[in-house]
Amino acid sequence: MIINSIKLSGMLPRVFSSESIPDSDVWKRELTFRRGEYYLVEAASGGGKSSMCSYIFGARTDYEGTLRFNDTDTATLVISQWQELRRRNLAYLPQELSLFPELTALQNIELKNSLTGWKTREEIELWLEELGIDSRRDYPVGKMSIGQQQRVGIIRALCQPFDFILLDEPVSHLDAENNRKAARMIIGEASRQEAGIIATSVGNPLIIEESVRLKL
Repeated sequence: MIINSIKLSGMLPRVFSSESIPDSDVWKRELTFRRGEYYLVEAASGGGKSSMCSYIFGARTDYEGTLRFNDTDTATLVISQWQELRRRNLAYLPQELSLFPELTALQNIELKNSLTGWKTREEIELWLEELGIDSRRDYPVGKMSIGQQQRVGIIRALCQPFDFILLDEPVSHLDAENNRKAARMIIGEASRQEAGIIATSVGNPLIIEESVRLKL
């Protein structure tokens, strides 16, 4: 299965149901994310950006409305189908990063890549150098700064095939230079796979000039 589109129809986190519906380009709308296109979803804290990513990734289902991959209602998918989609179609970098603090930067990345066999060791080493953390490759992630951890997380997220990559506040602790480097890397890999990018932000967005901007 190739995911060419992600369709949100009347979606709204249930936690918002008893509150006033926020002014949004996403919630309670008809919205389609298309493969090969880039989207920046900007929101205030508490606007539901992490929830949106979790819904698309299948990690949470506490929403109203419908979520479809192509024309398939994701509510009909079973666990084995979700597992395959996460291996082959959906890459995800959550806001909390979900790195193993006792493992080194390289070990965290290779743990993911060992499951997919997607990148060579040379490619990973080049990415570490490009993002300026090659000197920290053998440091435990728990002893690295948040900005360094974000760069490790970005590399790890790219170590798999995908139709869409979900990035929840991926550069919140990066300066403009490292933001641009990370954006070039992400765009480069997405372009090679003809994939879509969905990145969220609360104020420091991933620098992608040719993107659709949405308010959450």
